Amino acid sequence: MTDVDLTEETIFTWGAPPLKFGAGASDEVGFEMSGYGVKRVLIVTDPGVSAIGAPQRIADNLKRYDIESEIFDGVHVEPTDDSMNKATEYARVQGPWDGFVAVGGGSAIDTAKAINLLTSHPGELMDYINKPIGNAKVPPGQLKPLIAIPTTAGTGSESTAMCVLDILSMKVKTGISHWRLRPTLAVVDPLLTMSLPPEVTAASGMDIVCHALESYTARYYTTFDRKKPEERVTYCGSNPVSDLWCERAMTLLAQSFRTAVHSGADNLEARSNMMMAATFAGMGFGNSGVHIPHANAYPIAGMVKDYRPAGYPQDEPMVPHGQSVSLTAPEAFRFSFESAPERHLRAAELMDPRADKHNDAREQLPSVLVRLMRDIGIPNGIGGVGYTEADVPDLVPGTMKQQRLLATCPKTPTEDDIADILTKSVQNW
Repeated sequence: MTDVDLTEETIFTWGAPPLKFGAGASDEVGFEMSGYGVKRVLIVTDPGVSAIGAPQRIADNLKRYDIESEIFDGVHVEPTDDSMNKATEYARVQGPWDGFVAVGGGSAIDTAKAINLLTSHPGELMDYINKPIGNAKVPPGQLKPLIAIPTTAGTGSESTAMCVLDILSMKVKTGISHWRLRPTLAVVDPLLTMSLPPEVTAASGMDIVCHALESYTARYYTTFDRKKPEERVTYCGSNPVSDLWCERAMTLLAQSFRTAVHSGADNLEARSNMMMAATFAGMGFGNSGVHIPHANAYPIAGMVKDYRPAGYPQDEPMVPHGQSVSLTAPEAFRFSFESAPERHLRAAELMDPRADKHNDAREQLPSVLVRLMRDIGIPNGIGGVGYTEADVPDLVPGTMKQQRLLATCPKTPTEDDIADILTKSVQNW
């Protein structure tokens, strides 16, 4: 056996749940769940998805296979520690459950992951939340079967091993990350997205864009220090398998994103491509990792003032996750360009094969992003969601708390770098 350099990483990991994809796939959930020998299932969803009837259809489908179910529709859009604790408390009181079905966007799927973890094993949210905010405790054993059925093309949460939430007292977003959280099966049915408003299609689609771009430009796995087996984390850096999924997601986005926003109500092909892109990008970033745009997104969403986005519930201010990740992306990729120029240029070509070539190669990917964001109605920078240059010093600490994400950036940013990226992102055009 040849000698291996024991200081440089030589191993990457890749994982994803089994996938059932296609129009009508959600009508086969009862059959899939029956394979796990379950008798009583909690369906986790939010009021908006519940109102269109998909969770009830799934409950009826489960009943055909003699599986009892109850619908919990109290999921909070952009979940908080408070909303996840309430959902978990409901599940504990009404339980025990043999399995879970999540129906909705990333909020519902992430809430179901937290419920599954906290009803399967003792402990509180903070025990499992990533350091330095929580204790990053490892789930001590298997979780119950969880089938994830996304109703937005965005988060890719159906194929990832993490859940994301706001910690209200700290005004910061964070998450739990461990491979045991990954759903047992992803059931992806594009028919569930046909009625999404254009604004939601645009915002959640930008989450796919950032997942694919950030994980494609993430630090390469061999550049990390070598880890012991017990130290391996879900994010291992860009690698040959994640790269394939990200490249394919970018190609699908180039074909269908604008169409899905502007005429998605009657275009099943565009909706299918967006769902496929979301799942593929999830298979990429769920193993490779994301970096600066996502790290910045957490304080941008967590410290929202009074911005209320069109197409979303208007009862409280919020910056949708897909908007918050995109607002600093052009500037973040200018910053990271020199760490992997060929990857940034390849990504720009995949995202927009017809884009004019810039004299300054560093501008190629940011210009592709800005043109896309303008075409689909994304706010113009962090100024478009209510922040000014004066807010930058308050936003920087929230970004710097996301060390798990920043470690994945090929060019590690300082506080001054993050402040500069945020300042230059007050307006993107």
